[in-house]
Amino acid sequence: MLLDINEIKDYLPQRYPFLLVDRVVEMELGKWIIAYKNVTNNEPFFEGHFPDNPIMPGVLIIEALAQAAGILGFKTQEKKPADGFLYYFVGADDVRLRRPVVPGDQLTLRADVITNRRGIYKFTGTASVGDELVASMTIMCAERKVNVD
Repeated sequence: MLLDINEIKDYLPQRYPFLLVDRVVEMELGKWIIAYKNVTNNEPFFEGHFPDNPIMPGVLIIEALAQAAGILGFKTQEKKPADGFLYYFVGADDVRLRRPVVPGDQLTLRADVITNRRGIYKFTGTASVGDELVASMTIMCAERKVNVD
């Protein structure tokens, strides 16, 4: 299953500069997702992190994984933000950041469902550049009903 950026926008409420998933390349509903984040030199966070040695902040790698996991949750439940649902990132455990992510890297984001109970998802997440593991963690997202105007 493939999703381009326009379809991703149907499943994530984030927008530029905080939309951190560019493409979904594989997904098995209720099980796992693989997505890409293309890291470019003109990312707004590189202006301050760090101007002479640009490195993607680790918290944004975590956020990118949470966004990929959110897409999987939405697609699995057949819900969208436009229907009045959001998946909130509610926690990360066992976070390990192994190497810097720099302009020109393509992050491969993988989230695998560990559990889904009453709208609380727990995932294992990894981010890689090529064959090199960049980050690993356990993340949690919670489904919430919100008012839609």
